Amino acid sequence: MPVADHDIDALIRDLSQTRLSADAFNEYAPGNANNAIRRANLRLYLSSMAALKPRTLLVMEAPGYRGCRLTGVPVTSRKVLLEGLPALQIFGAEAGYRDVADAGFERVYGEQSATIVWSALSQLGALPFIWNTFPFHPHKTGNPLSNRKPRKAETEQGSAFLLRILELWRFQQVLAVGNVAYDTLGALGIACSKLRHPAHGGKNDFVAGLSALLSVGA
Repeated sequence: MPVADHDIDALIRDLSQTRLSADAFNEYAPGNANNAIRRANLRLYLSSMAALKPRTLLVMEAPGYRGCRLTGVPVTSRKVLLEGLPALQIFGAEAGYRDVADAGFERVYGEQSATIVWSALSQLGALPFIWNTFPFHPHKTGNPLSNRKPRKAETEQGSAFLLRILELWRFQQVLAVGNVAYDTLGALGIACSKLRHPAHGGKNDFVAGLSALLSVGA
């Protein structure tokens, strides 16, 4: 059964209404014009995933301040969002995705993890569904231009959304990128394969593992 528009709208609504600690940012919350753009970007992405029906879910950690924190789309920087990925026929301003540059973030354009992940997927010609264990931006206290590892309570909070994604899309394969994603999926009893996170020198191992696991397609 295809994912319905009302399911996507309900998911985004519930994301927007989630309350967080002071050192985490809800990039979908109401009352912010830029967040409205991020909600629209996420809706475009989820609608694309509903149409494509990917067989694989790629679960990562949390939005970074250079990526999803600005665009609203998991593991996607402004550069990827606006310039698009011709090899995968996704994203780009011509597809309706809109730019967001909050005050203080104007010079933030690319993100290392986003570049590595989408470059590898483009080379493989694979387009899995990408999501985060904690779908909001965890940052250091008082410094929104920073990232931190989500706490256990936060990944537990994010698990409700992860389970909804799994229920709606019914993937054949789940890949966990890094320890946080792997531990979160394990706690939920979700069978998955583990990949090295591409950050901090993990690029080659990540690309090799992704290539092997997606050799049968996404």
